[in-house]
Amino acid sequence: MKIAKPLRHTALTLATTAVLALTPAAVATATSPGHHAPAWRGAWAASPQSPTAPFTPNWSKQGFADQTVRQVIRVTAGGTRARVELTNRYGTTPLRITGATVARTAKGGAVQPGSVRPLTFGGGRTSVTIPAGGTLLSDGVPFRTAALESVTVTLYLADPTGPATFHHLAAATSYRATGDHRADSSGTAFTETSASWYYLSGIEVSGGRDTARRDGIVTFGDSITDGVGSTPDADNRYPDELAERLAATGRSRAVLNHGIGGNQVTNDTTWAGEKAVARFQKDVLDEKGVSTVVLLEGINDFGGSGPAFPGGPTPEVSVNRLIEGHRTLIRQAHAHGLKVVGATLTPVKGSFYFTEANEAKREAFNDWVRTSGAYDAVVDFDRAVADPSDPDRILPAYDSGDALHPNDAGYHAMAEALDLDEL
Repeated sequence: MKIAKPLRHTALTLATTAVLALTPAAVATATSPGHHAPAWRGAWAASPQSPTAPFTPNWSKQGFADQTVRQVIRVTAGGTRARVELTNRYGTTPLRITGATVARTAKGGAVQPGSVRPLTFGGGRTSVTIPAGGTLLSDGVPFRTAALESVTVTLYLADPTGPATFHHLAAATSYRATGDHRADSSGTAFTETSASWYYLSGIEVSGGRDTARRDGIVTFGDSITDGVGSTPDADNRYPDELAERLAATGRSRAVLNHGIGGNQVTNDTTWAGEKAVARFQKDVLDEKGVSTVVLLEGINDFGGSGPAFPGGPTPEVSVNRLIEGHRTLIRQAHAHGLKVVGATLTPVKGSFYFTEANEAKREAFNDWVRTSGAYDAVVDFDRAVADPSDPDRILPAYDSGDALHPNDAGYHAMAEALDLDEL
């Protein structure tokens, strides 16, 4: 079983400097493919969230001013060109990106010397203003990448941003410096760190031998898709492990992670994103080059709802209500031609979510997943990580320590449970 791996592979950094004010309507069309229209497809993604800081420290509430933010990600599809998606989805004021760069990742906050390239927007402008609620794509930049290479995206934010749209639980380190350091190769100036991503919601690629392929996979869910409990900066979330497994078997495909820690299917929360049935359109159906979605979500609806929960209060969720939420997601996916793989909910015995009532709900929902025929295929994550001697509990070797979230070995076992032919 392979668990250990290098903390980062080679990478891209993003640089940007131009002045383009976009209305929300203009943002939707600002894809700027250049002189020709290459086929773009998603290579990496993270679901945006509203600014919040309930459990772990981050920079979202205060935002940024005359600061550079450097963020390292790993693409799961290769190409000869790349472009970046930036979002102000939950901002209340326009967001000015003064400049951005793309380069190959070195170590920590450093990038490989000579690899830094600027990004532009709207056909060549080097800075851009994103309206409140808006999202945009940069112009494509020539940059050859391969699946499982890392990409460093650097944003210089000269003007005060106000609270920042972000992705809370990144299982990755982001870096911050005072002043404009977008073109730095060294990481010396980046003395502050955070475990979240800011304004960065996607990377798309085009070109290469896989240009025409439209077989990407979206993994959609909560913290167990997001990778909580995995080793930071090691890319050991179950979607990462799935991408590696596909590549190792010669079936390399884009795997896009749209998990949000704490997210629920049926309830909005103040700290864990919009409910799944509301965010599914923006986070999944708008992705390019996708054919399949894996749905693993619902344990927070049972364990994280009700008036006493510290992240709530939210209405308590019945099995039937969660099932109807999944049926809604399935209908949305099928209407867009996507294949849907349903996943059973993993064990929670021994965690703060466990009660006899919640366990009865989990088992009833899992029985529906296995037998209803509502999905195009099913993956039994529950049985993949359960302790055979106590099936309501996660196997100790797979437990990150809270009896709820898997560790690296557990996420590896989940990726192994997926039938690649069914995907």
